[in-house]
Amino acid sequence: MSGLYLHIPFCRKACTYCDFHFSTSLQTKPAVLEAMHAELAQRAAELNGATVETIYFGGGTPSQLTDAELKAFIDQARTLFTLTPDAEVTMEVNPDDVDAEQLAVWKSIGITRLSIGVQSFREERLQFMGRAHDAAQSRESLRLISAAGFASWTMDLIYGLPGMTMDEWNEQLDTALSFAPPHISAYCLTVESKTALDHQVSKGLVTMPGDADQAAQFERLIERLEGAGYVQYEISNFGQPGHFSRHNSSYWKGVPYLGIGPSAHSYNGTKRRWNVSHNLRYAQGISAGTTYWEEETLTPVQVTNEALLTGLRTSWGVDLSALPLDLLEARSPTVVHYRSQGLLEHSDGRLVLTKAGRAFADRIASDLFLTDDR
Repeated sequence: MSGLYLHIPFCRKACTYCDFHFSTSLQTKPAVLEAMHAELAQRAAELNGATVETIYFGGGTPSQLTDAELKAFIDQARTLFTLTPDAEVTMEVNPDDVDAEQLAVWKSIGITRLSIGVQSFREERLQFMGRAHDAAQSRESLRLISAAGFASWTMDLIYGLPGMTMDEWNEQLDTALSFAPPHISAYCLTVESKTALDHQVSKGLVTMPGDADQAAQFERLIERLEGAGYVQYEISNFGQPGHFSRHNSSYWKGVPYLGIGPSAHSYNGTKRRWNVSHNLRYAQGISAGTTYWEEETLTPVQVTNEALLTGLRTSWGVDLSALPLDLLEARSPTVVHYRSQGLLEHSDGRLVLTKAGRAFADRIASDLFLTDDR
C-alpha cells in the first residue's frame, strides 16, 4: 500500500497566515505542470510496484487547474500504478471555485473526496485571513457539496483568532454542523515565520489570544463534535465512522508515499526527500536533469521519534513492535509517569493518549523522544 501526493503551487490570493509554497502568478504554470508529469513518470518505480490506495491534490489551490489538467494527472497515475478499486482521490478546493456544474465534472474525472477550505463563516474573519471567498460562498459551497454525491468530503475551520469569543466559536460550530459534513478538520491559528500575519503581530497591529483561550476553544471543539457523533481520530481531525482521511492516516502510520511537484515531500520508510520550493528552479531542474531535491536517510532514532510525534496524535497511537528501537527499555520511567497521571495508556503493544492527554500530545512525545545515546 502507498500514496501519491501532488502539490499544485498556485493560488488566486495569498492568505495572511499561510507558509506553504505557492505563487499567485500563473506564468510558470505550463512549465511546472509539464515538469510534474515528467517527475511522476521518472519516479513511479520508487513505489516498487506497491498498490496506490490514495491520491491527494494539495497546494496551493488545486482547483486552480482546469478539468483537463486534473484529469491528465489522474489518468497518468492510473497508467503508471495499480490503484485499488476504491482508491481515495482527494482534492483541496476553495469555496469560490465551487458550483454545481463544476462539482459534477470533478466527480466525473475521478475525484472521490473534496477538502474545502471554509475556515470561517464570518465576513470580517475571512477578510482578516486574506481569503478569496466571502461568507455567503462558504455556506453555498457546503450546500452544493453536501448534495453532490461524493464518497466523502471535509471542511477546514480555524479557531484561536484574535478576539474570538466562545460565543463566536460556538456559532461557527453550529453553522458547520448544520451541513452534516462527514469530516471536519479544525486548526488553531498559528503565527508562521515570514507570513503577513507574522509581520502584523511583530508590528503590534494584531494581538494573538493567550494559550488559555485557545485551549478552551480546543476543548469546546472536542466536546461539540464528539457530542455530534464525530470521532477525534487525530488531534485536529474529526470524522464520522467510515469517513476518516485515508491519505492523511497513511502519513501518520508511516506508509510510504510519493510527493510530486515543487516543495513536495516523499517518504519510503527510511529515507525522506523534498523538492525545491521554487517553481522555476523545479521546472528547470527536471528539464535539465539536474538535482532539484534534497534528501536524508533517517536513523533508527529519527524513525522512532517521528513515529512518536505523529502516532501519539492519533486514536490508534504508536505500535511499539513497529519501531526500530525498544522505546520501553529506554523510556519506561516516562511511560510510567504519564500513565500515573492518566494521560497515557499502554495496552496491546501500543501507546495511546487518553482524552486528557490529547492536549499535551507534543509535550508527551517530546519527553519520550530518544537521543543518539538513548
